[in-house]
Amino acid sequence: MTIDVARWAESYARAWVEMDAEAASDLFAEDATYRSFIFDEPHVGRDGVRAYWSEVTATQAEVHVTMGRPIVDGPRAAVEFWTNMENSGEEVTLVGCLLLTFDDEGRCRSLDEYYEFAQGFLEPPADWGAL
Repeated sequence: MTIDVARWAESYARAWVEMDAEAASDLFAEDATYRSFIFDEPHVGRDGVRAYWSEVTATQAEVHVTMGRPIVDGPRAAVEFWTNMENSGEEVTLVGCLLLTFDDEGRCRSLDEYYEFAQGFLEPPADWGAL
């Protein structure tokens, strides 16, 4: 099966904008791991993803997400994201990369997230996300 990582990434972005933890968890395999902070233990399974998303999006508002063009190698992929949002009432920019592994059904088996926060709404460079 060929995995449409760009479509998966757009579904991930839509779930984030809509703060839809159920839609986010549906993108993952039943036994998936989701490591939102590389030094912490991962959230495990769809229930773990749903719980994490419910918690983390609770402080967010006015979320605008742009996904970069994925880099794909078989079942593994990397995709950048650029997000402007309000977090706990503060304008922030969150920029990062998702390292993903997919199963044969196109659901994410593992996600490792690397990111950086900046105060205020910042725009990406002209060539951002086009690798």
